[in-house]
Amino acid sequence: MTRLLEQQVAIITGSGRGIGAAAARLFAQHGARVVVNDLEAEPAEQVVADIRAAGGEAIAVPGDVTAPDFPERIVRAAVETFGKLNILVNNAGYTWDGVIHKMSDEQWQAMLDVHATAPFRLIRAAAPFMRDAAKRELAEGRMPEPRCIINVSSTSGLHGNAGQANYATAKMGIVGLTKTVAKEWGPFGIRCNAVAFGFIETRLTQSKEKGETIEVHGKHVPLGIPEHLRQMATMLIPLGRPGTPEEAAGGILLLASPFAAYITGHVLEVTGGYGI
Repeated sequence: MTRLLEQQVAIITGSGRGIGAAAARLFAQHGARVVVNDLEAEPAEQVVADIRAAGGEAIAVPGDVTAPDFPERIVRAAVETFGKLNILVNNAGYTWDGVIHKMSDEQWQAMLDVHATAPFRLIRAAAPFMRDAAKRELAEGRMPEPRCIINVSSTSGLHGNAGQANYATAKMGIVGLTKTVAKEWGPFGIRCNAVAFGFIETRLTQSKEKGETIEVHGKHVPLGIPEHLRQMATMLIPLGRPGTPEEAAGGILLLASPFAAYITGHVLEVTGGYGI
């Protein structure tokens, strides 16, 4: 198999579970050295162990992406361990649903923080090792190394979704950030794209009746979708089924790979046809 990311260094936030974990393993299979992140240490360390057992290189940097000091900490860990940074995947996030007239300010702000502010801070923290590094390479007459940013959006951001005003706003906001970074950093050879996922089988889309939660700042936020809505969503997908985390990770790899060398500012929909 051709290794598409040989010797590149990638940070993937929210990569202890679901799509992020699948992307971390897939990137490692393609030769990337991966920085794995999760809110909790245990799942991040498990993904690192899986990658190392398969012959890859990875480290775990657990932590809350919304913490003000987190972006510098994870970028520093990547550069100190592997010497550089080629790829940043802003994947971490969760949902905290509620209809507009009952949504609290806390619910609203939490989604903006994790899906828009955190990616912005991470991109800013990466600037010295991506934008500035590329600028130096160009000044020296060298071709810049491949570098790119991939932000995770959602069909909720592109089309809106009842009960997700906060999430939809943040996920559309990340599209605007993506296009702006593409314009600002394009002259340095740095691409920035987004991938908008539809119904992918993860903790966020499992049956809400399972009762699983995520603890955020001391609060237990319910995860999942009511089962009757899951069934309705499947009926609206032309391919007739939800996607797997591995299929979702394929979309991220595509945007990070040499095959996307002339693609920037784009939103790739990985939805099984939902929304067309």
